[in-house]
Amino acid sequence: MKFQIWKQKNKKKETRPLPMKAGQKKMFVLYSVLVLGLCFGAVSAYAADDPLKVVNNLSSFIFSLIRAIGLILLGFGIVQVGLSLKSHDPSQRANGFLTLAGGIIITFAKEILDLITK
Repeated sequence: MKFQIWKQKNKKKETRPLPMKAGQKKMFVLYSVLVLGLCFGAVSAYAADDPLKVVNNLSSFIFSLIRAIGLILLGFGIVQVGLSLKSHDPSQRANGFLTLAGGIIITFAKEILDLITK
């Protein structure tokens, strides 16, 4: 009895891969070819002739986004100051003027930085 239990425990288990259908094999091969094609078929992309021009374009784009955010804050500050004048709320008025000042500073951030750096 003990011998049979020991024999069952020590019996080597066979492992077999799960069967794949033909469609699954084709999809796996297609996926493998695409991945290898992306890895080994990479093409170098060359930038514009002048790298400073690319950096300047990116800088002007980022500053235009910052200017748009500043204009939104500026408009929100004007509305907040107007509402505070209507409701006679001094804390809302202070917040409105702070938002207005922040909007002005953010809107003209590029010009301020140009004045500082020159």
